Amino acid sequence: MSKTETRATAGLTRRRALSLAAAGVAMPFVLRDAVAQGKAINVGVIMPLSGANAQFGINSRNGVELVADEINAAGGIKALGGARINLVVADSTSTPTTAANVAQRLLTQNDVVAILGAFASSLTIAISEVTERRGVPLLTMSFSDQITGRGFENIFQVVAKASVLGKAQFDGTVALAAAAGQKLEKIAIMYEDTAYGTSQAAGLRDGAKAAGVQVVMDDAYPLGITDVTPLINKLRASGAQAVFPVSYLNDSLQIIRAMRQQKIAIPAIGGAAGYVIPDFEKGLGEFAEGVLSISPASYDLAPELTERFRKRYGYFMVHEALEHAVCMDVLGQALEAAKSTQPDALRKALHDTRFTGGWTKTMTGGAVQFDKTGLNTLSTPVMVQWRNKELVTVWPSEFAKGKAVWAS
Repeated sequence: MSKTETRATAGLTRRRALSLAAAGVAMPFVLRDAVAQGKAINVGVIMPLSGANAQFGINSRNGVELVADEINAAGGIKALGGARINLVVADSTSTPTTAANVAQRLLTQNDVVAILGAFASSLTIAISEVTERRGVPLLTMSFSDQITGRGFENIFQVVAKASVLGKAQFDGTVALAAAAGQKLEKIAIMYEDTAYGTSQAAGLRDGAKAAGVQVVMDDAYPLGITDVTPLINKLRASGAQAVFPVSYLNDSLQIIRAMRQQKIAIPAIGGAAGYVIPDFEKGLGEFAEGVLSISPASYDLAPELTERFRKRYGYFMVHEALEHAVCMDVLGQALEAAKSTQPDALRKALHDTRFTGGWTKTMTGGAVQFDKTGLNTLSTPVMVQWRNKELVTVWPSEFAKGKAVWAS
């Protein structure tokens, strides 16, 4: 909660507040002057604030809060008389069933006009089933192809989908290897068996097939794996020239640590998620140096904006924070365009508007525009590399801020 915010209790009895808290629904936070004026637009924010993906959820919430505060400080939603954004933040945990239940509660008990979330694709898919039935927009930076592949009218995905990220993860690696004088002929893929992992692995396979590169290892594993030794042993025996692990934080730490401890020095190219947050470097130390990863966006592309996040929260703006910040900005712009909080008007504004300026400038397309499925057609992935505890964009050339170090 920022210094300018206070817990809103107007209209709620103590018993009702305790009941909501016990049900796992976070109480809304609103600006004091919004409470006084009776002007507030409730926006649901559902993130995994506990469980295996808690750090990603916290990062995402921070990005949303930063932009909501900026919108409010600039006078709120001017087309609606200066109405303030009121974030109703709730914990999805890391369980899809819980995420769906929380979404249902926010819609019925907090009258939210839209929901932002929920980082992990499996959580977002569960929430989208609820928001679609209720006709309420859901804005997300989750990757899975399923998110915008089901014909839903109320889902809006601000990043490239996972199969596109996976293919770019492969194509970028081929380009970086070629620039270093190496031709890739054999690769390894290992991925967690979730919506995110399976979709992105499919993109990697498609990229390899199109390039005539042999996939000598293609292994799924359960989220939260406790022993990666069999995977690493198989990788060592595979003869792969590069490995593409697609995983969240705990798994990414285990995989890279085991590789480096066993002196497997081939390039590792992560699938975003666990490979592009400060905890990755903190958990691995020197083993993180030089690790590559695909990413839907990167903070070094627009430091004039993303440094605001670092100043406020004390660490660089990780991609999920950046993209959820974009979700909040786009929703704010859509409210201005619709001049209404009604779902039909808001949905139409989201589908029909090309969103420019503000935080949309942090995306590779420099703007956001959704197609009829709700996918942002302007987002293209980038490759980043760990250098001295920071991420540096190294591919493609039009976005690169440095030259990749390739360990052949």
